[in-house]
Amino acid sequence: MSHRRPPARTARPDEADALAALSRPFVRSGALRERPVSLYAAHAADFLVLEAPDGTLDGCVGLRAYPADTREGCERAGVVYNFCVAAHRQGSGAGAGLLRAVLATARAQALDALFTATTGSGGLFLRYGFTPTTAHRAPRPWAQSLDPRRDAQVLVRTW
Repeated sequence: MSHRRPPARTARPDEADALAALSRPFVRSGALRERPVSLYAAHAADFLVLEAPDGTLDGCVGLRAYPADTREGCERAGVVYNFCVAAHRQGSGAGAGLLRAVLATARAQALDALFTATTGSGGLFLRYGFTPTTAHRAPRPWAQSLDPRRDAQVLVRTW
């Protein structure tokens, strides 16, 4: 008997409350910034989700693509954000599955680089080819939105 879960899929706008609820424990711990439910609804297409057999969400990750910057050497880039896995699924490979899905989506969108910021160790990102970088290489709107008080580590993955 196989216990394989369905692959990640794109979130729907009507799942905004579920995305916010899944993210809430990570907001409380300081790992994620708080985002209003309206943002999840407006940007549902950014999110890949893992759905449990009962229809609840076990994990999510956002991917926002940015056009190439006119600054020299800036590629067409994306940002991985709001990456979280429900406590009961942590350590099960769910996060790795979501990260593989977001990497495949980024390649399908012809992104040259993916950026993320983490207040944790970044271990999963590092295992999947991300390396430390500085925010000045990242898409300007995202880099300017980073809160310096969070002391987040910026990571990049290129192809």
